[in-house]
Amino acid sequence: MATTQEGTAQSAQRTQTGENTDSEPGEIFSLLSNHRRRYAIHYCKREDEPVTLGDLAEHVAAWELDKDVEAITSTERKRVYTSLQQTHLPTLERAAMIEFDDRTIELTENAKELEVYLDVVPGDSIAWGSYYLGLSAIGFAVMAGLWLEWIPVETIPQLGWASLVVSLFAVSAVVHVVQNRQMQLGEMERPP
Repeated sequence: MATTQEGTAQSAQRTQTGENTDSEPGEIFSLLSNHRRRYAIHYCKREDEPVTLGDLAEHVAAWELDKDVEAITSTERKRVYTSLQQTHLPTLERAAMIEFDDRTIELTENAKELEVYLDVVPGDSIAWGSYYLGLSAIGFAVMAGLWLEWIPVETIPQLGWASLVVSLFAVSAVVHVVQNRQMQLGEMERPP
């Protein structure tokens, strides 16, 4: 805990003195480990302009409780508002991810680096690393089959088989890029 606080204090000091504010991966993971901080960043990215603490608290409470914003009670809103104001927003500000002036929150340029640390995998999907591993296994199986002459080359030549494997990788890469862009913080309706 002391190391995280020291790292956060060092980040704040670097920000005040104008030094490089690149955060360490451990600091980033610590920031993103809390769902309220992820929700706050998501909402700010989605709005793409300074937001008020009240609006942020309403949306975070709605996401936490799986309710519409209009259905949030004042007690639920106040509980999240207080937590954001006293704990989470100051933490994000010390890490130079936001500028917080007591009522208004705005993302800094440093918040862009957070995308690298988030690989959102939908519940009904497999991780892209596993997908590409399986696709590579298929590619090696086709290459081995061609080399051992188990795969017929009379109907489809070797270049055709190689083109098929490369096409599978190319289509997969395009789908991967499109899905990653859609699954970034601030792009979805509900935060990850």
